[in-house]
This record gives sequence, structure tokens and C-alpha cells, in this order.
Amino acid sequence: MNLFRKLATGLALPALLAGAFASAPAEAQNYKSEYKISTVVGVPFPWGLSAQRWADLVKERTNGRINMKVYPGAQLVAGDQTKEFTAMRQGIIDMAVGSTINWSPQVPELNLFSLPFLMPDYAAIDAITGGEPGKKLFEIIESKDIIPLAWGENGFRELTNSKHEVRKPEDLKGLKIRVVGSPLFNDTFTALGANPTQMSWADAQPALSTGAVDGQENPLSIYTVAKLHTVGQKYVTLWHYVADPLIFSVNKQVWNSFTPEDQKIVREAALEAGKYGIEVARKGITAEDSSELENIKKLGVTMTELTPEELKAFQDATKPVYEKWKARIGVELVESAEKAVANRKK
Repeated sequence: MNLFRKLATGLALPALLAGAFASAPAEAQNYKSEYKISTVVGVPFPWGLSAQRWADLVKERTNGRINMKVYPGAQLVAGDQTKEFTAMRQGIIDMAVGSTINWSPQVPELNLFSLPFLMPDYAAIDAITGGEPGKKLFEIIESKDIIPLAWGENGFRELTNSKHEVRKPEDLKGLKIRVVGSPLFNDTFTALGANPTQMSWADAQPALSTGAVDGQENPLSIYTVAKLHTVGQKYVTLWHYVADPLIFSVNKQVWNSFTPEDQKIVREAALEAGKYGIEVARKGITAEDSSELENIKKLGVTMTELTPEELKAFQDATKPVYEKWKARIGVELVESAEKAVANRKK
């Protein structure tokens, strides 16, 4: 009798253990120990802060089931930020908080945000990302096996240089301006008489320091955190010529490996982190709060705010570029964005 009891117990124990393991979600057992998030810049830039907030929220709300780590400097693609989207499609990168500019070589429609002078203010950016154009762009991205979850923001890209004040297109003539790897940026600065030079952000800072390039265009948060005034960038022109929204996204296979409950957590955390990033990116540089602009002036730089008439001269000079790229991006999409801007709540 004891023998039968021992045998029964011995047989029952593995079955009980198997049942215990079976009770855990099968998907959770297959989760990676780490999910890599790609960004171009990290903390303390707003871009990096929002990516880190996303990772922290997900880890906390999944009790560590999903561990996300930020890899700044586009290091997952050897510093070539324009290859980030392709690497995510291939599964080399699990997740990204990516720039619409850097992804535009693979998703031409994202050039929408780089059309010169399409968006005059922050309300215009919000009208596009939060309206029909934003929904359409997310649909296009999802069709390429990337799941977009939320919008973030790098900000309006302003102009800086080491030579002189820029108030009119003629002031740009001959200046070597570092631009990102997008043909649209080349066209825009060529139309303004400048000499655009494409290079990664990692290469841009030493190039500015040595004088290999005269200027650059980036959000003011990049200017201040990277201390570009210390590498000769003494002239700042506020012209809001293009904006750089960010997209929180996940590789489709990674996304499908998550349980529906965890998908909800990851999406909601992205939305929350995106909103936080937008707030940080705009802090101190709006009409309501210009404290950061005042701090920049105290660095000994010349800050130029264009009059409506001066701004129109730049718009007129780049109008042929706008029309050329409107056709390339898609007339219907661009007109939808123009309508959203015209009807925005100011």
C-alpha cells in the first residue's frame, strides 16, 4: 500500500508542477530579458527624458515583465540615425522613439513635417499630429510592420551660426549649414543660398567646434543642453521653419508577442511619456513662458526674432521647394495638413 502511495505521489508531483507552470501566460514566458529602445539623443535632452519615462513606466506597471533599456546616440545602427526605421523593421531594434525626419527616407510621407513653413506655431503641430493627417501617417507606418503608439516632440528647428545675424535669405548665402540626412533639407537650404552639409549629430558637434561647418538647425533644447554657444554658435534665428515630431513605436513581432494586457500598458505608457516629452520640449520657449529664451540671451548670443515681413521673404524663397515636395509627399495628405493648420485652435 505504501509503495502504491509513493508511486502515486511521485506521479502527481510533476503533474502539479506542470499545472503550475501552465497557469502562467505562455507569452510572458517567452518575453526577452531586455527590449532595446533606440534614440538619437538621451538624457538630459527632452527626447531622451521621454524615452526613459516610457521605459520606467512600463517596467513599473508590468512588475518587471517588460524591461526596456534606452540606447542613445543611434548606437544600435552604428550612429546612422537614418537607418533606424529599417533596423526596427528587421528586428535589430525592438523599439524606438524616432524622429519623423530620420524615418523619412523609408517613409516619404513623414517629410510632411519638413515642408518649409507649413506650421507657424505649436497649435499647428498639434492639429496635424492629433488630427486626420496624424492618423493617416500612423496607418502608413503600421503597414510597414512597425506599430506606432504615440506622438512625442523634439521641437521646432531654429537656425544658429557662427558668422553673423540672419534676418533675410541673403544672409545665408555661402554659409555651410549642417543638416540631417534628408534631400528635402538640402533643397530648402540650397534655395536659400546656403551650402547644406549632411552629417549625423555625432559628427556635427566636432564639425561646429572646428569650423568645418558654420551653423546648424535644431530645436533650442538641443542648443542649450549641448551648449552649442561654446562651439561658436553665437547667432540664433527663431524662424520655426520646420518641426520634428517623435514617434513612440514597437517592432510588429515584438508587439504581437505581448499579451493584450501588456500591449495596453505599453501603449498607455507611451502616450503618457509622449505628453511629458512635449511639455519638456516646449518649456520656457513659448509666448506664455519665455524663460528659456531669456536664459539663452544671457549666454551672450544674438537672438533674432523675425518680423512677419522678414518671415515672408523666407517663405517666398522656399515656395518652389514646398510645391515640389508637396507632390512627392502626396497632395491629398499635404492638403489635409494645410486644412488642419488653417482650422487649428489658437
